[in-house]
Formats: sequence, structure tokens, C-alpha cells
Amino acid sequence: MSFAIRIHKTGGPEVLHWEAVVVGDPAPGQARVRHAAVGLNFIDTYHRSGLYPLPLPAGLGLEGAGVVEAVGEGVTHVRVGDRVAYAGGPVGAYSQERCLSADRLLRLPDSIGFDTAAAMMLQGLTSAYLLRRTCRLQPGDAVLIHAAAGGVGLIACQWAAALGATVIGTVSNEEKAALAHAHGCAHVIRYDREDVAVRVREITGGEGVAVVYDGVGRDTFMASLDSLRPLGMMVSFGNASGPVPPVDLLLLSQKGSLFLTRPTLAHYTARRADLEALGNELFDVVADGRVKVEVHQRYALADAACAHRDLEARRTTGSTILVP
Repeated sequence: MSFAIRIHKTGGPEVLHWEAVVVGDPAPGQARVRHAAVGLNFIDTYHRSGLYPLPLPAGLGLEGAGVVEAVGEGVTHVRVGDRVAYAGGPVGAYSQERCLSADRLLRLPDSIGFDTAAAMMLQGLTSAYLLRRTCRLQPGDAVLIHAAAGGVGLIACQWAAALGATVIGTVSNEEKAALAHAHGCAHVIRYDREDVAVRVREITGGEGVAVVYDGVGRDTFMASLDSLRPLGMMVSFGNASGPVPPVDLLLLSQKGSLFLTRPTLAHYTARRADLEALGNELFDVVADGRVKVEVHQRYALADAACAHRDLEARRTTGSTILVP
């Protein structure tokens, strides 16, 4: 018997249920993976709450790491016994084992453990497409990264610094400020007591930053636009504080002919070749130590509701995993 977290209605963490499920054999093109660790991400709370609707009943979770137990017809790039990890859709990672499309699986290098992989795949691949594809950072660029002590933030700040960027991060308290400083931020702004855009202008000598990576959403959107230099790029990739209200496009011209994009990992990894390229870049920077992935919280998978409460209450830092 296998178990998984399922939801039958949307709502708060109380709608998460630990249930027996039938997994079965993989269909053609699929592989069955037994999870050693599963990642926790803010997008999981959007699926649970209904902000990002799912057909119900549904599983949750978009990333995991484990061992291939079986493969379906036509699968050639992974084999039984391979150590693998994945991130992206479809949902269902909150499970002891699952079947999923084998072309979403990446073989793990021997130097990267399951806990690290589960903690980094979604956040790391997100950082990879943001920094290397959406707005390819150049040495000397000044960048603003919101929620710098969060899962994406800690990876993105280290990676951006390794690329030669001047990294400015925002955080909510001194503990998170110290964490951000230790992970690549040259400057840290306490958004709870400082005007972010004013401080960015001070730090950059009035110029503003080349790009803002904003996974917070509603609460930071205008400050993000006001932090950009002319022709700068606003990258809005999350809604931790709620969705951004409708935007008058004239604002972009008034604030300096700005660029605005709302990317998703799914689009940047839709082709297998793109997934492998971003995955290889991520594995390289983690394996050689330029980016350190630290698991700050562990919860039993059956206790996912507790993990969701802590995540939404901002009681977590960095990466969190769920252990089946």
C-alpha cells in the first residue's frame, strides 16, 4: 500500500489528507519513482487554496527526488535503479511513489544527495531560467531580488553573485538579513522598515537596477518598478503576497520604457533539451560549490499541513523538504 497527500476541496492547510492510493505500473513513456524526499514550495499553497485551480480531487507538489522502480514502454533515457530528480508538472509529488512522464526526469550526479535535490530542483531551475534565460545577467549588473532569504532567493542570490552581479536583497527581519548577506547579497534592505525603492536608488547612486526578480507579487510590485533603471526589466514570477492587480501599460513608459514579463518554469522547460540544459547548469553550480543548497526545515510528508502553516506564516527560511 502506498500513501499520498490529497485534497478534495480547496482551502487552508486543513484540507490536506494523508490517504492510501493505488500507483500501478507506468504507462508507455512513464517511469515509476519511489521518493526519498519531496520539495515544499509556495506554489503548493496556491494549488491548495485554489488560487491556481486544479481539477479535484488532486495531489499536490511539483518536485521530488528518488529512485526509478519501473519504466514503461519506450523509455530509454532512464533505467530501473537510476537516481533521479524532477520539478514542474503535473502535481503529485506529495507521495511515497508515483508514475510520471519519464522525459521530466533528470539523472542526479553522484555528488548531489536526495535531500539536496528535492530542496533545489524547483527553486534551482527557477533561478536558472530567471538568471540565464529570462534576463541573462552580466558581470557588473545591479539586481534586486525580493525574499532573499527564501528558497529561490538564497539560490538566486548566490548564483547572481557568482556571475559578477551586485546583488541587493529584501528581507523582513535581522535573522533573514544575516542569512541573505551570507548567501551572496552585497546589500540587504529591511522592507518592513525601509523604503525599498529609495534605498535601491541610494545603493546604486541614483541609477536603479538592471532587473528585479519579484516572487512576492502585490505588496512589492510598485516598489519593484520604481527600483529599475531606464530600460530595466521587471520579472514577476510569484504571488506570495497575492496576485498583482491589473497594470496600466503606460506606467512602463512613464517609469523609463521598462520591460515587464511574467514567466513560468513550465514554458522554459517545455522542451526536453531546454530542461536538460538548465538542469546541467544547476547541477554544475551546486556540484562545484558556487551555490550551496541548505535544507533548513524537514517535515514528515504526512505532516504537510504543518509545513504549509509554517511556510505561509513566514516561519521558514531557505529550502524545506517533506520526507515520505
